[in-house]
Amino acid sequence: MSNVCVYLGDELGRYGFGEGHPFGPDRLTAFRKEFERRGLATRTLVVPPVAAEVADLARFHTAEYLERLTEMSKIGYGLLDGGDTPAFPGILEASQQVAGSVLDAVKRLMEGSCRRALVPIAGLHHARRGGAAGFCAVNDCGIAIETLKQAYGLTRIAYVDIDAHHGDGVFYAFEADPAVITVDFHEDGAYLYPGTGHVSETGRGEARGRKLNIPLPPYADDRMFMELWPRAARFLEQFSPQFIIMQAGADSLAGDPITHLQFSSAAHAHAATALCAIADQYAEGRFLVVGGGGYNRENLATAWNDILERLIAA
Repeated sequence: MSNVCVYLGDELGRYGFGEGHPFGPDRLTAFRKEFERRGLATRTLVVPPVAAEVADLARFHTAEYLERLTEMSKIGYGLLDGGDTPAFPGILEASQQVAGSVLDAVKRLMEGSCRRALVPIAGLHHARRGGAAGFCAVNDCGIAIETLKQAYGLTRIAYVDIDAHHGDGVFYAFEADPAVITVDFHEDGAYLYPGTGHVSETGRGEARGRKLNIPLPPYADDRMFMELWPRAARFLEQFSPQFIIMQAGADSLAGDPITHLQFSSAAHAHAATALCAIADQYAEGRFLVVGGGGYNRENLATAWNDILERLIAA
């Protein structure tokens, strides 16, 4: 049996904002078609989505926000933030499927029943503790990190984000937390939402020096990513992480409709291979990939399946 878990099921696809929206339900369909075309179901352990409890979400989110999310999910319309994240009927339940699948992957990785895991519709890295943002109603990455700290007692968790957008919801939630080591490649905030992630932001208090932001100019390509990657790898290795999470947003690939970076899927595959090696050396192989952004369907299908093939091979 494969030691690489992949979470697939229609329940994950329910997290989306309707046909025609950049973050639509067809994103999962695009990934799954390419997954099946490559025959990866026979080389992985396909796991059905799992629903989180509201109490699981509360490890990261405030009670006040979860009450509001619950109510907006029942109403089924309106905005959860300043304009990017509309409510829809059942958005709470859809969010629970995303977060629960990520938490199930964490559990399997920590128990050793799988060595690597991929949750394609996840990586909702903009949601704050007290609110939604940027298409993200909950922050499954933050929920996973809090779970690793609270339930498993980990003190060195690496979060690597190569989405075109800065992972602000994760970064600022843990900016002063020395247990969380972050590396974030993103398009410079001067040109792209959310406008954060400056080089000078390296953490606060006891966490100073444990956060690495790498803003990139518009149209940065694979060559620039490959040149900068060794710095990121060295940064991670100095902290000997016990668990690695990668947010693998495919909106950093050339041709995405809402960003300007020009990576190919080779950048994502390279990062995955390198992080597998770091996970093997320091984290007993524990490496979780969450899909993140990506609004060109062909790009996300290619990038995430390329990553998956690297998880299988490593």
